[in-house]
Amino acid sequence: MATPTLEQTVLAQRDHWAKVSREQQQREIANNVAVAEAYDLLDEVPTDVPLERVSLSRNSAFRWPNKTPSERDALFVEEAVKELISYAVGCMFGRYSLDESGLIIASQGETLQDYLAKVPEPSFMPDADNVIPVTDGDWFEDDIVTRFREFLAASFGTERLQENLEYIERTLGKSLRQYFLKDFYKEHVQRYKNRPIYWMFSSRADGKGAFSALIYLHRYTPATLNAVLNEYLREFQAKLRGQIDTLERSKAASDLKQADLLRRQLTECEDYERDTLYPLAASNTGMDLDDGVLVNYLRFGKALVTIPAIEKKRQEVAGWTWPMNPLDRSGA
Repeated sequence: MATPTLEQTVLAQRDHWAKVSREQQQREIANNVAVAEAYDLLDEVPTDVPLERVSLSRNSAFRWPNKTPSERDALFVEEAVKELISYAVGCMFGRYSLDESGLIIASQGETLQDYLAKVPEPSFMPDADNVIPVTDGDWFEDDIVTRFREFLAASFGTERLQENLEYIERTLGKSLRQYFLKDFYKEHVQRYKNRPIYWMFSSRADGKGAFSALIYLHRYTPATLNAVLNEYLREFQAKLRGQIDTLERSKAASDLKQADLLRRQLTECEDYERDTLYPLAASNTGMDLDDGVLVNYLRFGKALVTIPAIEKKRQEVAGWTWPMNPLDRSGA
């Protein structure tokens, strides 16, 4: 039997939860009728339960009560696709596995060896160094788009890979790369209510930098910072310089314009390395997860994409004395 496409899988889930929601609606109506009959109030109290009041998280009518049925269907599909992408990133870092249910790596100090002890023969291997670059092109072999394609092939098969990718991009209304560049981290922060478990290093605090890379909080060690710096940021700068040299040898106006853009990106990355990432890496910055996301995120300062809801607490958190690694009052 052929492996179902992602679209078929999502639509099957949509129909399944619509059926479950209607069944629950009938149960709640039956309960209301039974109680009303027991107290001889059947003709005096309402027993009907609108589908919009059936409080199942997968009930589209409950989630989006003011939308039309077709709008609800579209929102269900979009959310399902985004949840798949979020799950895929979790698999990339070893938080989840295609082969075992539940959390796999979710405690400080756990490594890939711990992952392999639980999942000896993974169908999709987590990232080796806990750093996944997020850039505007194919600058790295292990960038997030490449890794997602590998995840999709491992989970839904290679024969439908392109079809499934096209379905995802059609649902998102943009390319997968543009989604990762512009939307994924913002939505991850919202999903985790401003306490993200994946952190975005970026050469610009607004997350729109030429260089960005994700890490997984629970696998962080000081070596992670050195990997971001040496294996990715500096490597990216070297590739930019090589591309600039190539473009400058061309006399085409479009190539020279592109070279100017890459030079600006290079300057941005050099400033980020000198002023922010290198000092942080040189300090061998550690982390205690018991201090919580709020304290730890603020300690990394401008190395990470700024989260306004976290940043506004900087002065308050600087006065806390209980963390194992208190926040420096001078700011990061």
